[in-house]
Amino acid sequence: MAALTEEQTMIRDQAQAWVTEQAPVAKFRAMRDSGVEQGFQAETWQAMVDMGWTGIIVPEQYGGSDLGYLTFGIVLEETGKQLTASPLLASALVGASALLLGGTEAQKQAWLPKVVDGSEILTLAVDEGPRHAPNAIALQAEKTADGFSLTGRKTMVLEGGSATALIVATRTSGSAGDAEGITVFLLPADTAGISRQVLKTADSRGYANIDFEDVLVGEDAILGELDQGAELLTDILDRGRAGLAAEMLGTAAQAFAMNLDYLKTRVQFGQVIGAFQALGHRAAILFSEMELARSCVEAALQGIDGEAPSQAQLCSLAKCKAGAFLHHMSNELIQIHGGIGMTDDFDAGFYLKRARAVEGAYGNQAFHRNRYAQLLDF
Repeated sequence: MAALTEEQTMIRDQAQAWVTEQAPVAKFRAMRDSGVEQGFQAETWQAMVDMGWTGIIVPEQYGGSDLGYLTFGIVLEETGKQLTASPLLASALVGASALLLGGTEAQKQAWLPKVVDGSEILTLAVDEGPRHAPNAIALQAEKTADGFSLTGRKTMVLEGGSATALIVATRTSGSAGDAEGITVFLLPADTAGISRQVLKTADSRGYANIDFEDVLVGEDAILGELDQGAELLTDILDRGRAGLAAEMLGTAAQAFAMNLDYLKTRVQFGQVIGAFQALGHRAAILFSEMELARSCVEAALQGIDGEAPSQAQLCSLAKCKAGAFLHHMSNELIQIHGGIGMTDDFDAGFYLKRARAVEGAYGNQAFHRNRYAQLLDF
C-alpha cells in the first residue's frame, strides 16, 4: 500500500469502521430483498454525504475538501469490501470529474455544490450497445435554432435509475467511429423527451437504459468544446476506471479475507484445511495477485493526482488487473467454500455477481489490454 498521509489514514479508518458497522453486506442483502428500485438505501447515501465523501475531489470554493483521487480510492476500496451500494462513484467521482475537467465556471458554481450536498446525483451516459465502445457513439445531437436536439439511446447507465442529471456523450458531426465530432452535454434527467427503463441486474444495482427523443438543450449545456469532446470523455472515463478499480480491489480483498478465514477454521480429516499444501499454495498465489492489483490501482490514482503523462496507460492497467484478480478471486471464493458457497444464504454469491457486473463497466479486460497495447504503440 502507498504511504498514506495522516489525514488519509484517518479517512480510511473512518470508512472501514462505518462500512463494517453501518453498511455491511447484511444491509445490502436487506436492500436487495426489499426490491428498492434505485439500487441503494437513501439513508446510506445521506450518511456518505454527511461524512463529506461526496466532496473529496471537489475544490473548497465549491464546497469540497479537494483531497484527491487516491483519497477517494481509499474510501471506494472500503465500500467495495462490503458491497455498499450508492451513487458515490457515478456522481461524486465521475460526475464531479466531468465538471472539473470540462465545465465552465458558471457550470461548476451551479452544479458542484449540489453534487457535494447530495441534492444532485450525476452519472455518465456513454455506451449504446452491449460492449463498452466510447468511439462508437452514434446518439445524434442535431443543431437547432436555440441549441441542440438529442435523439438516441444509452444502455447500462450506472445509477441511471436514480440520477437527477445526465452527462451524455453525443455525436454532433461525423459518424460512429470518428474521433472528432463528439460533444458532451450536461442536462437534467427530467428534461422533456428523456425516458428511462430501470434494469434488473445480477448485482442488484440501479442501472438503466435511457432513451432520448428530440431532447432540446441549449449551448450552455455543453461540457468542453463542440465536436472536440473525445479527449474530455476519455479523461472522464479514465477517472471512473481508476475509481471503479479501487472499488473492485476492495471487493476482491474482502473475498480473499473470507477465503482465508475459512481456510483457518474449516476442519477436514482432523485438521484445518489451510494446512493442506495445495490450498496454501492457492492462497499464496491469490495474495500475490492482490498485491499486484493494489500496486496498479494506487499507481493510477496517484498518476491522476500528479497529472502523470502516462495516466491513461495506468488507468487501463489498473482496471484490467483489478478485473482479472476479482474474476479469479470470486471464482475461488465459491470453489473453496464448496457447496455452501453456492447457496443464497451465504454471501459469496453477492461477490461473484458483483464481480461479473463491474468487469464490463467502463471497459472489460480485453478492452483495456487492447487499449494499453495501443497506447504503448504495440
